[in-house]
Amino acid sequence: MKKLFFEYSVEAGNFTKAGDASSNFKKVLKQLNVDPQVIKRIVVALYEGEVNIVAHSVGGNIFCNIDPKSVNLILKDDGPGIPDINKAMQVGFSTASAKVREMGFGAGMGLVNMKNNVDFLKIESEMGKGTKVELTVNL
Repeated sequence: MKKLFFEYSVEAGNFTKAGDASSNFKKVLKQLNVDPQVIKRIVVALYEGEVNIVAHSVGGNIFCNIDPKSVNLILKDDGPGIPDINKAMQVGFSTASAKVREMGFGAGMGLVNMKNNVDFLKIESEMGKGTKVELTVNL
């Protein structure tokens, strides 16, 4: 498999399109004959990150890099930032608005599910500037 790169734009607040990037990337992975269990891990982590961008930011981008040994995902948003990353990594912790919770999101499992489905996770966040999440899944 050669190196491939895909970029997706994520619109803030548009829950109708939340999941489009992860769904499109899943199709790519299937076409590349990636193991279905590995695809599931990647798509769960990517979907959680995509929903976080939709729910908590003013928009962002997802960069997907595929090489023969791994899939690397970078999710960047322009948002408020995460004040306490350790706290945000706790099961059930959420800063989601009441409106987001009413739609069935914001249970405080996004970052936890991301961590549980990848081989590498790195979060960088600056208050008032945004967040960058880097994920790697080994193939």
